[in-house]
Amino acid sequence: MVNRTMQVRSLQVEGAYEFTPRRFADRRGLFVSPFQQEAFTEALGQPGFPVAQTNHSISRRGTVRGIHFTVTPPGTAKYVYCARGRAVDFVVDLRVGSPTFGRWDAVEMDQLHFRASYFPVGVGHAFAALEDDTVMSYMLTSPYVAEHELALDIFDVDLDITLPSGFDVVQSDRDRAALSFAEARDKGVLPGYATSRAVEEQLWPSGSGGPC
Repeated sequence: MVNRTMQVRSLQVEGAYEFTPRRFADRRGLFVSPFQQEAFTEALGQPGFPVAQTNHSISRRGTVRGIHFTVTPPGTAKYVYCARGRAVDFVVDLRVGSPTFGRWDAVEMDQLHFRASYFPVGVGHAFAALEDDTVMSYMLTSPYVAEHELALDIFDVDLDITLPSGFDVVQSDRDRAALSFAEARDKGVLPGYATSRAVEEQLWPSGSGGPC
């Protein structure tokens, strides 16, 4: 899908999208708009992204954050881009019953193309920073609540996620001790697909169309 100022690509996880904005550069520098409501509406069939919180992280080269996901309900959707540096951003379908359950996809993010990703409710998110001082910017549809946030092991062989090579991995204690995919499923903590879709539909007023 091509918008006048934004290219949109469906990812391998159902309901997830990559957005690549048009860049405007001159002798002063560069201007870019990583989120554009018109393109978002065309892709998802709803009128905008209801922001409840914005997050900003700075990571050194080799940092791997995630896989993180939110207990659903309440659930949350995300819109993410790299404001500085370079990263590989991952979306992982953790929604039991989803047509793409267990699949993942990746978007290369940097300060040259300013690609962004939309993460629907119920999926997992992770990224690997490829440069020092990599800045990731997030919009979230719900506020952060620590007890609602869970993590899976990004190195789990069952997920078979291909991470970049050539650097020493830096992780938080929580991410190093994260559950495996099978453990999370056995414990019943993974989001359900139908529940995730129902939560996502509630993000927008009745009659707005909801996600396609």
